[in-house]
Amino acid sequence: MARNLRRVLLIVAVVSWCLVSTLEASEGDADPLYKSCVDQCQKTGCVGDNCFQHCKFSADGKAIDGPWYMQEPLYLRWKQWDCQSDCQYECMMTREEERKRNGEKPTKYFGKWPLKHVYGIQEPLSVAFSALDLAIQFHGWVSYFILVYYNLPLQPNRKTYYEYNGLLHIYAIIVMNSLFWSGVCHSRDVALTERLDYSSATVLAGFSLILAIIRSFSIHDKSAKVLVTVPILAVVATHILYLNFYNLDEGLHRKVIFGIGAVELVVWGVWAALTSHPSKWKLRAFFVSSILTMCLRMLDFPPYKGYVDAHALWRAAGIPLSYLWWSFACDDAVFRTTVLLKKSK
Repeated sequence: MARNLRRVLLIVAVVSWCLVSTLEASEGDADPLYKSCVDQCQKTGCVGDNCFQHCKFSADGKAIDGPWYMQEPLYLRWKQWDCQSDCQYECMMTREEERKRNGEKPTKYFGKWPLKHVYGIQEPLSVAFSALDLAIQFHGWVSYFILVYYNLPLQPNRKTYYEYNGLLHIYAIIVMNSLFWSGVCHSRDVALTERLDYSSATVLAGFSLILAIIRSFSIHDKSAKVLVTVPILAVVATHILYLNFYNLDEGLHRKVIFGIGAVELVVWGVWAALTSHPSKWKLRAFFVSSILTMCLRMLDFPPYKGYVDAHALWRAAGIPLSYLWWSFACDDAVFRTTVLLKKSK
């Protein structure tokens, strides 16, 4: 057991190394050539031979020159694409092409790497992987639901023997909600979608930690559950209120999410090292994979071919993790049900 604990601590130390392994990049939006391009585009509505329909509309989506039926389509107004955002994107891609021809390295614009859009979607691969992960989560939840309510014995009052059943249902709803808003935010990153994405991710991180503590330490007493839950919910609520009503700080948000996630991984890791659970190998595989996935999330490199960045890879890595998690949850339900049935006889 001591050897397993040392392995856990060694793996957790990898996260610290990942924290300092990120790359730095200058801000391309401060480039005079980029700023000049955007200013000129907003006046003319064109960058080179590319002209934009949005520049013929005012900020409220009404046509500057034309009757009411020339108003911008509702789905475009919902995405909040306007003349400025179109000009910024086109000037960014034009400037990056120039930098590439001059042998210069890519740079960030407004703190983010330049990604190519597909049908107005800002991060197409991240959106696709979020949607696929959502589908895997839903499939895992349905499989778990069928297992505990139709394949395993139920108590006389029709409740499951598995004592963590309610927590897993809540987790499923929270994680699918988080993935939905993540996909929306990657589709169009504006203040509203960022707030919804960050808020739902914070709720997911907090509840995942609650679930990890309650399951790992086999907490059944209601007062003990309250003692675990209340402080975590207080941190989650404070962070969400701060983001939504004071400062939408991405850097702080990442630190909070990584901090909560690190504590959660330590809890799962210690239990994985000490438990005699029949499916402990799945728990250990989930723990190690989560560490590596977190490291991947912390990486920061220019997008390959304009599409594949660290965030997209992180989203892709989360898909097999979701399958592994629900596989372990089903095994855990079978294990605990069997144990409790033996005790009741």
